[in-house]
Amino acid sequence: QVQLVESGGGVVQPGDSLRLSCAASGFTFNTYAMSWVRQAPGKGLEWISHIYSAGTTTKYSDSVKGRFTISRDNAKNTLYLQMNSLKPEDTAVYFCATGGQSNWYAGSRGLGTQVTVSS
Repeated sequence: QVQLVESGGGVVQPGDSLRLSCAASGFTFNTYAMSWVRQAPGKGLEWISHIYSAGTTTKYSDSVKGRFTISRDNAKNTLYLQMNSLKPEDTAVYFCATGGQSNWYAGSRGLGTQVTVSS
């Protein structure tokens, strides 16, 4: 079955960087668009980025555009999220999900990794 395992979260200070990873298995990774979504404390899920199967097309929400970079390594079945210039409002649980902006909610999602940005 589909398995998505996120890693790389932690506690950092404002302005720091983190790189999240998502190890995928149980499906043909290189044929799926993939997304990162997040859930801040007390809030709902927020889509923040997707990347199409070949890795040549990406899209970002306004809240992370210019600071975050999504990428994938289809040979390793792994999705990444490079997060730079982190802000306290980026504090959330980050999930990888199958699908793009329009349909990630109907797909599979991992258990998430916590990112806390605090001084």
